[in-house]
Amino acid sequence: MKELVVISGKGGTGKTSLVASFAALAAGAVLADCDVDAADLHLLLSPDVRETEEFRSGRTASIRQGDCIGCGACLARCRFEAVIRYEHLFRIDPFACEGCGVCVRFCPTRAIDFDRPVAGHCFRSETRFGPMVHARLGIAEENSGKLVSLVRKRARELAGERGLDTVIVDGSPGIGCPVIASISGASLVVAVTEPTLSGRHDLDRVLQLAEHFKVPLMAAINKSDLNPEMAAAIGADCRERGVGIAGEIPYDTAVTRAQMEAASLVEFADSGRAREATVAVWERVRQRLSELEPGGPDPESKGA
Repeated sequence: MKELVVISGKGGTGKTSLVASFAALAAGAVLADCDVDAADLHLLLSPDVRETEEFRSGRTASIRQGDCIGCGACLARCRFEAVIRYEHLFRIDPFACEGCGVCVRFCPTRAIDFDRPVAGHCFRSETRFGPMVHARLGIAEENSGKLVSLVRKRARELAGERGLDTVIVDGSPGIGCPVIASISGASLVVAVTEPTLSGRHDLDRVLQLAEHFKVPLMAAINKSDLNPEMAAAIGADCRERGVGIAGEIPYDTAVTRAQMEAASLVEFADSGRAREATVAVWERVRQRLSELEPGGPDPESKGA
C-alpha cells in the first residue's frame, strides 16, 4: 500500500485544493484529511458520513461537589490556575486543566475524578471519488497528533478492506506535532509552497523535517507566475538538495470559482493553464509514487 501525504509550510498555500484534484485524478484511492485542527477537505468533497468514532485522549480533572470539603489543597498546588474558588468550595476549569493529576494526588477526600473526556470524533465517509476518513477536534482540545495517527490508521484499514493500494492524505501545515504524525512512515510527501520569501523559508523547514524522518519528498510551487524570480529560486533550492520538483501551477481564478462550487479544479475547468499544470503535477507524483516501496510502519506507533 502506498501513502501519499500533501503538506505545506503554512496554511493557505493551496494544499487542500491540490489534494481534491489528486482525489479526482487518482480514480480509486482512500482519502484522509489529517489537518484535524482545521479540516476543510470535506468542503470540496461533500462526504456522506457512514460511521462515527469517539476520540479520547488526555485526562481532565473534575471535582465532585458532594465530596469536596473545601480544604483548598487543589487550589494551593495547581500551577495552571485551573482551580476556581466559589463560595466555600472549588471547581476546575476544563479548558485550563493540563491533566497533570496533582490535584487528584493531594485531595484528602479523593473528591476529584480524572477521566478521559471525548476530545473529538473520527469519521468514515463516502465521497464521489471513493472512501474518506476525516476528523474533528473539539474546541481547545490538544493531542491532535494522536488524532492524526488515528485517521491514518483507519484510512489504511479501509484501504485494506476495499482492496485499494493508495491512500492520499491532506496533511497538516507547519512542522509541529500534527505534521510529524502525518508524514511518519509515509511513502511520499509532496510539499506545496508559494513563490514568496516566507514561502521559501517555510519550505526549507519542511524539507529539514522530511530529511530528518527520511521520507521521500517532492515540491510543488503554487501560483508560480506571481513571482517567477522567487519560484526559480525555490526550484534551485530544491535541486540543490536533491528534492524533485513535481511542477509549477500558475495563478488561476478558476480555482476560486471551483471552491465556490464545492468542486476540485480538474472537475470544474475543462481547460486552462492551472488545470493542465495540476494534471501534470499529478502525473509526476503518480510516477514517483510507483517507483517507491510501500509506506513504513503503522502510523499510530508514531503519533506525537
